Amino acid sequence: MPTNHHMHIEDHHHPTRFRWNVFVMACGTSWLLYLHRYIFALIKPVLVEEWDLGKDELGLLDSAFSVAYTGFQIPLGVATNAFGVHLMLTFMLVLWSVGLGLHAWAPSSKYLWIARASLGLGQSAVLAAQSQITADWFPRSVRSTVQGWLGVFFSRFGGLSANLLVGTVLLGVFDLPWRTVVYAMAGVGLVHAFLFALVFRNSPRTHPRVNDAEAALIEERDTTESDHGYVIVGGVSRKKSVKPEPRMSIGTMFRRMSPRAIGNLLMLNLQTILSTLADNIFSAWIPLFLWEVHGLKFKEMGFYASLPLLGGAIGGAVGGWLNDRMIAWTGSARWSRTAVGAAGKGIAGALLLTSLLWFDQPRVFCVMLFFVKFFSDWSLVTTWGCVADIGGRTTATVFAFNNSVAGVGAILGPALYGFVAEYHGWTPVFVTGAVTYVVCALTWLLINCEIPIIKSESK
Repeated sequence: MPTNHHMHIEDHHHPTRFRWNVFVMACGTSWLLYLHRYIFALIKPVLVEEWDLGKDELGLLDSAFSVAYTGFQIPLGVATNAFGVHLMLTFMLVLWSVGLGLHAWAPSSKYLWIARASLGLGQSAVLAAQSQITADWFPRSVRSTVQGWLGVFFSRFGGLSANLLVGTVLLGVFDLPWRTVVYAMAGVGLVHAFLFALVFRNSPRTHPRVNDAEAALIEERDTTESDHGYVIVGGVSRKKSVKPEPRMSIGTMFRRMSPRAIGNLLMLNLQTILSTLADNIFSAWIPLFLWEVHGLKFKEMGFYASLPLLGGAIGGAVGGWLNDRMIAWTGSARWSRTAVGAAGKGIAGALLLTSLLWFDQPRVFCVMLFFVKFFSDWSLVTTWGCVADIGGRTTATVFAFNNSVAGVGAILGPALYGFVAEYHGWTPVFVTGAVTYVVCALTWLLINCEIPIIKSESK
C-alpha cells in the first residue's frame, strides 16, 4: 500500500478537472445572455398592440440597445483586462438583469429606451470576458471546440430557450402576463451572478481547487519544465521568484501593432459587421414576421421561431469541432479558419435565397432557416478562434474592439430591417440578409489568423 507521502505526490501529478466547472458557468452565462436578449423580439407583437408601435419604431428601440452595447464594448473590455473577469463579469450580469427588469417596469414606450440601453450596456463586453475565460482556462488545442460550445451553441440555445420557454410555454401555454415573465427571468440572472461570483477566479493558478498539474495542462507544458516560471522542488511545482510583467495599456497595444496587423484586424472587423447585420433578422424579427404574415400566436410562433436558433446552436458546436479537426489535419490554422468561415457564410446566403421559394409555408420556411443558421453559425466560432489566435493576453480587449467596430451592423440592422419591413414588406428583408451573407463569405479570403495583434503577445 502506498504511503501517504506517495499518495500526495500521485494526487499532485493527477490533474484536477475544475476547468470544466468554469466551462459550465461560462455556458450558463452565454445561455442567459441570449435568452434575455431575445425576449424583446417575443414581446414586440404585444408592444404593437399595447402602444401602437410600428416596425420602424421597434427597430429604433433595438438600435438603442445596440448603441449602448457597441459604445461600451471597448471601455468595459479594457476594464475586464485591467480588473479581471471575476469582478467585471459579475458586475455586467447584475446590470443587464436589472436592465431586463426595467422592460417590465416601463410605464410607457418612452421608458423602453432606458431599458434597452441598460440591457445593452450590461451585455456589452460579456462576450469579450467569455473569450478571455477561454484563453485563460483552456488549452489552445481545444480552444475552438470550447468556443463553439460556450460561445455559439449555448448562446443560440439561449435564444432557442427564449422562444420555447418564454414564448411557447410561459406566454403561450400558461398564458402568464408578459411583465411577470420578464421579472422572473431577471431574477434568474441575479441568481446566476451570485453563483458566478462565488465559483469563478481569474486564473487557474490562483484558484484553490486547481492543482499544478491541471494548470500545466491548461498551459500545455510539462510540469517538470523550469523555464516558464516554475521549478520542481521535492516533487512539488513551485513558482519562481520573478518580477511580474507589467500590464499592457490599450494605448501601448495599439502603438505596438504593425500596419499588417492593423489591416488584418480591420478585415476581421468588416467580416463581423456583415455577419451581425445579416444575423439581426434572426435575433430580432422572426417572431414578429410569423405573427404578422402567418398569424401564428405564442404557442406556434415560439416553436417555429426556435428552429433557426436550434440550427445555429448545432452549427456552432460543429464549427468549433471542424476548426480544430481541420487545423490538426492540414497544419494550417490560417486556411482552415478561412475555409470554414467562407463556406459557412456562403452556403447560408445561398440557402436564405432558396428558402424564399417556401415563403408562404411557414413550417417549411422555418425548417430552411434552420439550415441557414446552421451554416452561418458554424463559422461564427471561427471569428472567436481568430480573436483568441491574434489576441494573446489582450484577447478581451481585442474581442471588445472587434465587437465595438462591428456594432455598426448591430446598430444599422434593426433600423434598416424595421424600415424595409414597415414600408416595403418582408421579402426584401430576407433578400438583403442573403446578399450580406455572401459578401461576408468573401471577406474571409483576406483574413489571416496567424498575424498576431502584437507578435510577442500571441499564444
